[in-house]
Amino acid sequence: MLKSKGGKKGRESSLTEDKVKALLTEKDAKISALTAEISKLTNALNNSNVAGAGRAVASTTRRQHPLTAFSTTITSTGDGTTQVRSRMGRHASMSSQNVLNALPDEVEDSLAIRIVEMFKDPNKHLAYLKSEQFAMDILTMASRVRPVLEDEPRCIFLQSPCYVFGDIHGNLEDLHFFSDNIWRLGMSLTAGNFLFLGDYVDRGLSCLEVVAYLFAMKLLLPHKVFLLRGNHETRDVNGWEEHYGERSYIHQCRERFGEEVGYRVWEETNQVFDRIPLSAVIDQDIFCVHGGIPRAVSRESRIQDILSVPKVAGINPPYEHETEEYQQVASDCIWSDPASDEQEACGVDPHSGFGESLRGGGAICFGHKAVTNFLQQQGFSYIMRAHEAHAEGVAVSKGARVFTVFSTSKDHNQGSQAMAGCILVDFEKMKVINRSPAYRNKFVHRRDSVSLAGMTEAEIAQRAQLGLVTAAEEPDEDEYEDYEDYDDEEEEYEYLTGATNFQPFTSNR
Repeated sequence: MLKSKGGKKGRESSLTEDKVKALLTEKDAKISALTAEISKLTNALNNSNVAGAGRAVASTTRRQHPLTAFSTTITSTGDGTTQVRSRMGRHASMSSQNVLNALPDEVEDSLAIRIVEMFKDPNKHLAYLKSEQFAMDILTMASRVRPVLEDEPRCIFLQSPCYVFGDIHGNLEDLHFFSDNIWRLGMSLTAGNFLFLGDYVDRGLSCLEVVAYLFAMKLLLPHKVFLLRGNHETRDVNGWEEHYGERSYIHQCRERFGEEVGYRVWEETNQVFDRIPLSAVIDQDIFCVHGGIPRAVSRESRIQDILSVPKVAGINPPYEHETEEYQQVASDCIWSDPASDEQEACGVDPHSGFGESLRGGGAICFGHKAVTNFLQQQGFSYIMRAHEAHAEGVAVSKGARVFTVFSTSKDHNQGSQAMAGCILVDFEKMKVINRSPAYRNKFVHRRDSVSLAGMTEAEIAQRAQLGLVTAAEEPDEDEYEDYEDYDDEEEEYEYLTGATNFQPFTSNR
């Protein structure tokens, strides 16, 4: 423990080694953002000088762009496109040839590539998806991606351009829509970062496929693909089979791989979830999280509070090393919601801006005051979060400062016209991208589709079990009435907090 130089004599500073590292992480991120801003302004000045004087009078800021030894050739086929990687050849001098020959070979990750190929067309990999090999592949990926996520800070700092995605909830169809239209040539060949805000499992029927694909992409592109934790990435939620039935993650693990192997897959992937970061900051201006902003538990900034959360955190239920205060920080990040108009009027503390959530059980909501205080304290402009279903895909609240992103259009009682959305943060601009209800996916089919006419009932049932065949008619609005109603969420949260020690919200008045 470091001794404080100020204050009362002999008082020990709270700057432990972990907190010093957290402070350095935040400061480094600010320096990187300022460096990027300086580079942008310098280039703008140079362009202005060129336009005015016909020549460049100042040097541009140089960036490093390491060369890869391979090129990717895109070929059109009947099923879409194929990619062929080949080593680049020289077109000029022998010195160029020598440089190219000296570039290291890129070793392809055969396991991750196998998962990506499955994702492209699950119908061609039905046997694999129900095999022990698929289970072993998930276990292997989990063991490899676990240290990658643990090594990341609990709040990660990114630069735009960045695509931000909300809840996926085992919906392979909507995830495939984004793949087909945003990273059609693959994430590695698409400019920018990809940020997922959590809730990858439960409610949908393709939880294992979604988890496997996101783990694979994190392994292939660890500095380009970023995952945040949602409330469904906790054992008390994704293990609640009595509530979600066949749509619970633990049920799908056991149903697919058997009791013993299925439980092992569930536990090993939850150990990965324990290490997923809680928040992100884009361009030192946009705070991204699954649920919402946490209440302060120290005299440091809220970002520092998040950075101080243990790198391995169970949350629901907690590990023994998790303190109540930082368990509260993590819980607020994954569970909180913006206050409704009614809550703003009579349920939110006017001093702190926080109040009790309609979910009950100690969960909180945050109002205008809380949003203003947080953004001013951190110097941010916006908050991007997920956690709540919206038929429009993206919703805006709190004076257009809070964006709620929802990236699945199914299983949340939003009707047949619901859209799945994401947001592109493109330097000074933010753009909303939605999936139209009229968009047709090429591998998920309705039960009355002519493409299924030649299949037996057993083959159709097998695909339906994996979420590749949907109902012939859109379900009535009350078919999934227990999924997103607040009465149901209150029951869910009270069930969870019965096994934890969260302190309920108390007013500061």
